[in-house]
Amino acid sequence: MENIAALYLAHLNPITNAHEKIISQLAKDYHVYVFPVVFLKKGREINTRTFPFPYELRKKMLQSLFDGHANIEILPHYKFVSPFIKYLPPIISPYSWAIRSGILHDVLEDRFISYTGDKAERIALRFYNLHPIKAKRLEISSTNVKELLYREALENLRKDEHNDNMKNSFDHSNHNNHPNYHKDTNIQDTLKEESWQNMVPNTVVRIITENWNIVEKFAQSLDKTIKIFGMKFPTEGILH
Repeated sequence: MENIAALYLAHLNPITNAHEKIISQLAKDYHVYVFPVVFLKKGREINTRTFPFPYELRKKMLQSLFDGHANIEILPHYKFVSPFIKYLPPIISPYSWAIRSGILHDVLEDRFISYTGDKAERIALRFYNLHPIKAKRLEISSTNVKELLYREALENLRKDEHNDNMKNSFDHSNHNNHPNYHKDTNIQDTLKEESWQNMVPNTVVRIITENWNIVEKFAQSLDKTIKIFGMKFPTEGILH
């Protein structure tokens, strides 16, 4: 049987159960090349609330699932280098075609298909002659996971602040006379019905937990991302 490659270009920020399922299914029939998108400015990766986890961490997530799988490779060639405005409008800009050349640089197979669950992205991939196959949208998106991650991080930070305030109040008053001393000081957990841990593979849960400072950082920040022509870019690096 002739070898055919499958190109999977995605944000993968973070990797979800749906991503793992898609890659595993593709690997049954194709040599899979996974390309997590990267945004660079003067050699430095730009991360935002929409794109919190850097490439190396996303690569680590993928390796935790597929390391040793001969039919799956993770490559860093799906990259945009500032100023990002030069890639617009897509299809017309020669720089956008340069990305295509970079993606295909290490693809060994003469024949290939590409995968996306987004209809608009599929149309774009068709224009770039990347031969997209028809596919359904992800059951669980990275956006869903990030929303839950940020909710949990903010809830935990509020708990920490609340407990610190209670401790300070206790230290400066007689606990026998403190009106709230015998009250339950725990804040209700708002994430009982939904859990991001159930939406990502166990090894990815561990990696995210080990790098929880990233989640806390972006949970407290504005989203410095802009969408142009259906494409999302960090606002930093758009013009220079």
